[in-house]
Amino acid sequence: MNSVGLAPHRIAGLLAPAVDRVFRAGMLAGRDGGGAVLAQKYGGMAATGFLVDLRTRLAAPGGSVDGPGFAAITRYQDPVSCRRALDKQVAYGMLHRGADGTLSASERGAAFLSELYQVHADVTEELWAGHDERVTRMVTALGRLLSYALVLADEEADHPGSAFTAMAPPYEPDGTPSGVLLLNRLGTLRYHRADAHAAAWAAAGHTAASVAALPAGPERTAIELETDRRAAGLYAALGAEERLTLLADLAALPG
Repeated sequence: MNSVGLAPHRIAGLLAPAVDRVFRAGMLAGRDGGGAVLAQKYGGMAATGFLVDLRTRLAAPGGSVDGPGFAAITRYQDPVSCRRALDKQVAYGMLHRGADGTLSASERGAAFLSELYQVHADVTEELWAGHDERVTRMVTALGRLLSYALVLADEEADHPGSAFTAMAPPYEPDGTPSGVLLLNRLGTLRYHRADAHAAAWAAAGHTAASVAALPAGPERTAIELETDRRAAGLYAALGAEERLTLLADLAALPG
């Protein structure tokens, strides 16, 4: 086994597209498997959009996302458009927004999120049927990664504007099915890499807009490599063989 290829910075780069693929497959299945109908029940995407994005924090009793955290989560979106969308969701009675910009779910919003968790339970059970052992193994590995990432974040003096710390840990009430655990832990892991990517392009003198327009080439490659380096720390929580197993398990999941 080539342990060099499993170094933390290497596995960070290899896992990113695999994590994206599986997460997006789960979310797409949720939308097509009842999520869109559920959203219409509560007023459509205009009423529920950010609740879906922030579900793993706002579903928690007392869960909230502060202003800097929300800005980090939506760093590639137009701030004016985000504010208008939030205005609508507050007006629909789905979200509460504090004077300082902190967001939380209303009672109606919490009811929507409870039903959304059930939709995701149903669709992931079907999507990943026959992969129970693999899903359970990944849930365990991802739990260790996220726990270690939180420890690393807590060791920093300050981490304002972090999407990961805004969204971690994901809300996992007792009895949450393995498919939902996997989906939401993958989603939270993506925020960890998103922060690493933002730090990498900011260090290279870019903004969210300029890096989005950056063409393929040496500069983009350098930013991606720096992203891998910055995202690598949490993978010390897994041994080299465990990292390879996680990559193989993700590759084997349909979607």
